[in-house]
Amino acid sequence: MFDLKNLQDADRRSFLESAAKACLGVSILPMIGRKADAALKGSGEGSAEHVISLRMAGGMTHIDTFDPKPGKEEQGESGVVQTAIPGVQLGEYMEGMAKRSKDIAYVRGMYQETAAHDAASYWIQTGYQMINTIRHPSVGAWAEHFLGRKNTRLPGSVAIGGGEGAGYLPSKLSPVPIGSAASGLQNTKGPSYLDDRHFNRRLQLINTFDSQFQNKFQYPAVKGYSEFYDEAVSLLKSSDLAAFDINKEPESVREKYGKSSFGQGCLLARRLVEHGVRSVSVTFGGWDMHNNIFDSIGDRAGTLDHGFSTLFDDLKESGLLKKTLIVIYSEFGRSPQIHDVRGGRDHHPSAFTTVFAGAGIRGQVYGSSDEIGHFVDEDGVSVMDFNATIGHAMGLPIDQTIHSPSGRPFTMANDGEPITKLFS
Repeated sequence: MFDLKNLQDADRRSFLESAAKACLGVSILPMIGRKADAALKGSGEGSAEHVISLRMAGGMTHIDTFDPKPGKEEQGESGVVQTAIPGVQLGEYMEGMAKRSKDIAYVRGMYQETAAHDAASYWIQTGYQMINTIRHPSVGAWAEHFLGRKNTRLPGSVAIGGGEGAGYLPSKLSPVPIGSAASGLQNTKGPSYLDDRHFNRRLQLINTFDSQFQNKFQYPAVKGYSEFYDEAVSLLKSSDLAAFDINKEPESVREKYGKSSFGQGCLLARRLVEHGVRSVSVTFGGWDMHNNIFDSIGDRAGTLDHGFSTLFDDLKESGLLKKTLIVIYSEFGRSPQIHDVRGGRDHHPSAFTTVFAGAGIRGQVYGSSDEIGHFVDEDGVSVMDFNATIGHAMGLPIDQTIHSPSGRPFTMANDGEPITKLFS
């Protein structure tokens, strides 16, 4: 049996899309949720109404980006650039971020408990270790659970390029998945032969059969399917559907972000936040550099730097940066040692860096790795603390206990402690 709450479950997406296409004459990725839960304001002191999470999939090298070790053999061929913070340097390809560093916090004391991609990625996205008996919610699901939606016509969260889902929380809190920012939310227009009258007639038939089925089979998954239809139809008729279409932007703006999938993802994230979506994640892969790292790091790091810097500037100009937290993270770092034969860096969970900006974040370096970037040296930050910091920034009650359907108690951050110094 498939799990409706797992965003990565292809069967779920396929079923919902096929059902909508067959019954309504349209195809749309799952718009989960009729209404948000009643808003529960948290006790956190953060000012973030939105969060944009930029996930570097594969294990981003910290030494060549945010925690360089100039003068050490481990630095390899990568150079450095001075930031706007005196005495703080970044990898040479991070020039845009270096200039904006008075508003960026670099958390250099991150550490993980595993060097396996899937397990580490799950852990940092949810704050919990991956186990077979339960799925845990992502930050976007938690934010909607506690705060509700800002724009009730749009989903509470969107995942561009993949990510974790709602876990044991109601499936209506699952992020809407977008495969490609350039394509947006596909198949949202009905066929030419289906006019409004026939469309509404089909809806009436669906509602008749659906109510009978729900009365007979009163299960959360069944309810989730019904809510999917309601949400899909509501969005199809809403002018806010345009938020998913980056082609509405002038060509000059699309060029400004860069035509990479990541750059266009940052542009879509900006549009969604402008329209009231609380949480948007953008996944940027290609960081698993076991071989010839110095042949590829310039492209990866430069693309990240450009996309982030453009997003940062646009949010700052519009005033949204004050209430939007931007986070850059990866599942772990990469080894300081460069492989003698392959010329790459291997998985390295013992020390890596995450980045925070916006929503009251003050420019700084928090924590440190040792002189070669192998172990955390000062102010270590766990993946639970990482999630707690995001929750704190959004004002979520990170210590509030929520029980899963099986009765197990959980908190948003798994007892993690927020890094409050980032906001002071």
